[in-house]
Parts: sequence; structure tokens; C-alpha cells
Amino acid sequence: MRSIAFVLTTFVLTTFVLTTFVLATFVLATFVASVPAAAQGWEEYSYPDYALSVAFPANPQVETTTYQVADNRSVPAHVYSVRQGNAVFKMTVAELAGTNLDESAVIGHAIKTLSEGGRVKINIPARIYRAYGRQIAVEGADGSRSMVAMFDIVGRLYLIEAKAPPGGSEFELTRFQQSLVFDREISNRSPEEVRAIREACPGLAGVLNGAGNPVTPAGKDDPRCQVAAPGRNSGRQ
Repeated sequence: MRSIAFVLTTFVLTTFVLTTFVLATFVLATFVASVPAAAQGWEEYSYPDYALSVAFPANPQVETTTYQVADNRSVPAHVYSVRQGNAVFKMTVAELAGTNLDESAVIGHAIKTLSEGGRVKINIPARIYRAYGRQIAVEGADGSRSMVAMFDIVGRLYLIEAKAPPGGSEFELTRFQQSLVFDREISNRSPEEVRAIREACPGLAGVLNGAGNPVTPAGKDDPRCQVAAPGRNSGRQ
């Protein structure tokens, strides 16, 4: 006959194992449930002809169209988009070759067009590796919200725009905008221009990223340039 101590020990161990298993299962289920269902279906799409990749929540539709880059002036463009419920995720690639338009004029016109009828709440520089541009957040008159990043690079204007209705998920907007990645070889700033940007940004002087390299600001008006915080890790390489 087994001793009472043995039976009790077996009972305790069995209870511990079952409790641990149930707890782990509960934690995993809670974690999965906490991630928006739409986010679980996102997939990265690579576009070698444009030297970039971006994530969409579904296979994007492709449309050949035109895009207005200046008043009364349109250029050929391709639009990659997904509509999910009332949210829209869209990447536009407009051909600028031969237009002789200045980068600031192109970006300025894009911001004006995208914010028409709404209010620009954020307008700051953006940087993805060696590609420099702008990013904005717009609140529509109907309460909708848009997040847009735009880059004028090697004869093309790249616009990545996420728009959600009132009460929509900002997580999805941010995820889409932040998913855009250019190849590291792509650049629209000379070494001299990059150096000038760094020198105009005392707030990031001495700040290193996770790899131990100096953080490069996204532009001379990068908000981080106004705050001196040596030793803080931030930014993409």
C-alpha cells in the first residue's frame, strides 16, 4: 500500500503541473486575444522595382492611374491599396522624372492635398535609413484620422497613407506607416547634407542607438533636436 505521504506528493505535483498548464494556456490565449484580429493577418510585400517593402493586411489591389504633383500637373502613378472595413491602407508611387519639380514643392503640394478639408496635427521629418521625407497626421472634418509618410527619392514620390474612421484603431494606422522600409542603398541626401542635419541637431548630440552608433535625426526640425538627452537610444540606423 502506498504511503499517505506518497499519495499527497503525487496529488500536489499533479495539481501543480495542471495549474501551470492551465495558467500558461490562459496567458497565451489572453495575449493572442489582445492583438487585433486584423493585425494577425498582416503580411510584408516586397517591390524590388521600387527598392522597398511594406506590410498590408491583405493582398493589395493594384491600380494604374495619375497623381497630381503640382497645380494642373499630373504624372503616371501606381496605387497599391487595401480596404478593411472602413479603414484604407494605400501606397502611391508617382513618377517624377522629367518634371523638374523641387522636392520641397512636391512634398508641400502633397501635404496640402492630403490635408484639404481637415487639420494637420503633426508635421515632422521622417527618415528610413538613408531616405528622408515628411510624415503628417491629419484629422478630418468628420473625425477621421490619417497618417501619411512621403518621400521624394530617385525620380519618384512615395506616399504611404493609412486612414481610419472616427473611433478606428490607431494601432493599424501606425503599423502600416511604420512598415515601409527602403533598401539601405537608397538615399536622397548627400553626405554633406546629412552632416549639416546632424550639426543642426544639438538635442541628439552624443545619443547612441541600440547598436552603439550615433542617432541620425530625420531633419533639421526633428522634434528630438530640441531636447538634449545624451545616452538615450532612439531612431533607425
